[in-house]
Amino acid sequence: MPDEQPTPNAREGAHEGGQEGGEELTGPELARAALDAAQARRVTRRAGTGTGRTGRTERRPRGYSGPGPDPRDPQPFGVILDRLMKARGWQKPAAEATVFGAWERVVGADVASHCRPVKLADGELTVEAESTAWATQLRLLAAKLLVRIAAEVGHNVVTKLNIHGPTAPSWTRGPRTVRGRGPRDTYG
Repeated sequence: MPDEQPTPNAREGAHEGGQEGGEELTGPELARAALDAAQARRVTRRAGTGTGRTGRTERRPRGYSGPGPDPRDPQPFGVILDRLMKARGWQKPAAEATVFGAWERVVGADVASHCRPVKLADGELTVEAESTAWATQLRLLAAKLLVRIAAEVGHNVVTKLNIHGPTAPSWTRGPRTVRGRGPRDTYG
């Protein structure tokens, strides 16, 4: 059959002996057999320098990665993003952003519905509660909250909690203020 390609063993036999079962290889079959033989010689020549446990060379052909894992294979986006963040030193800013972006997941839905993070500077997280009662409750839970935050975003990202209640409106600025006079100007 003229369409069949000779097997590698048949190619080697044809190249070494010059004939395969009484036929000589010609054209593309001869070129392929010569290329296979040259590659086999190159592999045996390099086998002494770069061999692994199996005795084969560790070097792979340039065109494809082969059946095993290879750095040239497509990688999941998360793996590449983690590698980039590590190379650029962005782990701490990313962890700080997680405190704000995933607040409900970090502290729990019940606590998150009654307070919100306001500022994170030098490891000190400022949290504003919706009422003074919740501010008191959060102060009592501060140690547990620090443990939960550390478990979620990493250690030494948040080292201290500064919890306060809702802020009162400011009477020092506005269109109807008089210097030196406070709230009594409005109410009394």
